[in-house]
Amino acid sequence: MPKAERKKSKLRLALTGPSGSGKTYGALLTAKGLGGKIAVIDTEKGSAALYSHLVDFDVLDLEPPYTPERYRQAVKLAVDNGYAVVIIDSITHEWSGSGGCLELNEETARAKYRGNTWSAWNDTKARHRAFIDDLLACSAHVIVTMRSKTETAQVEVNGRKQVQKLGMKSEQNDGIEYEFTTVLDLVHDGNFALPSKDRTGLFPPNSDPFRLSENIGQRLAEWLESGKAIPTAQDILADFIANCEKSETLEELQAFFKTTYITLKNEPELQAEARNAYEVKKDILMATENTNE
Repeated sequence: MPKAERKKSKLRLALTGPSGSGKTYGALLTAKGLGGKIAVIDTEKGSAALYSHLVDFDVLDLEPPYTPERYRQAVKLAVDNGYAVVIIDSITHEWSGSGGCLELNEETARAKYRGNTWSAWNDTKARHRAFIDDLLACSAHVIVTMRSKTETAQVEVNGRKQVQKLGMKSEQNDGIEYEFTTVLDLVHDGNFALPSKDRTGLFPPNSDPFRLSENIGQRLAEWLESGKAIPTAQDILADFIANCEKSETLEELQAFFKTTYITLKNEPELQAEARNAYEVKKDILMATENTNE
């Protein structure tokens, strides 16, 4: 097995916080540090435009219904138009907004499952999952914002009951935080952030609150670029052709071909080139085997 190596990648950053905590402001500053053209998919009634002085960006105002499919279309539009950073402000609406997953599930239950909302979740979660998969596969950096609310509980301290804060819960599907490279929770005052999840190692879990800034985006960009380059489809084909030439047995050749053919499933022309190279080498190996017999 080859040694595991971290590859160059695109950012998947989530910023959570209550209304007024600076999620949009922080997202734009971070995007500025990442570099490149910025697109904002705005569901917050034009809030991004208030920060047009911070950095140049283009806005797509997304109106209800906030279905997963409309979000997917907006992301695709941004990518197809060459934006390097896509900010979605916010993805809370995809879950709990007008026409979002919670409403969709009620509608699906009434239409298909005689009001059984539990059964309807199979359909709704599939639509939500397709949206998340699009974010993970996106060729641009992705920054999303999510509203959150403080969770509290009544506990007993020294014989007296007290209400204590247990942290912030995002208004989205449970477990959404596991989909992102980094999740930063914004403190309500001063646009300060704390990491709740981080795979980069840039934000230690016990660090002091820090202010989101262009520098944060620059640091993230450096980390993302420090990995090994992800091979292109052409690189994969070139590697396969080189391995074809070195293959000494049919079994070895077939193993290389199977892996390459699956990897190039979205590149039919390159798949055809790989098959041609495979057939040529296969004929050579079979002729050699017949001669040796």
